[in-house]
Amino acid sequence: MKGVALAFGLFSAVGFLLWTPLTGHKTLHLGSCVITANLQAIQREFSEIRDSVPSDRCCFLCHLVRFYLDRVFKVYQTPDHHTLRKISSLANSFLIIKKDLLVCHSRMACHCGEEAMEKYNLILSHFTELELQAAAVKALGELGILLRWMEEII
Repeated sequence: MKGVALAFGLFSAVGFLLWTPLTGHKTLHLGSCVITANLQAIQREFSEIRDSVPSDRCCFLCHLVRFYLDRVFKVYQTPDHHTLRKISSLANSFLIIKKDLLVCHSRMACHCGEEAMEKYNLILSHFTELELQAAAVKALGELGILLRWMEEII
């Protein structure tokens, strides 16, 4: 009976390993920590949220750029001068984006509706709930999401 249970256990494990890639589960190696996550499901859920982001994309992006310039890049502190130079470089890139968005806004080509402001206020409220440095670190960690979204709306 033990042999059957062992064989079934091994069969189940092999079946799971073969089935896992088909279902979107990925094994992530984070140093000595190993986790399994269904990245396809996470991406699908995120896409639905991202697609529901305001139709006023120009306005929403303008708010987010200002948010990073005024609340994230300015307050982030680290003793690492290399990282500070990179933050400064990012801030300069965001200043260029802000300048272009302001031109669009002045030409009335960047409509700001209520939905864009609601979404921005939600982000801002989550940011202000945290200690300032922790909030800046969190926002920097989420910058990749904004950058991917910007690439997709091109």
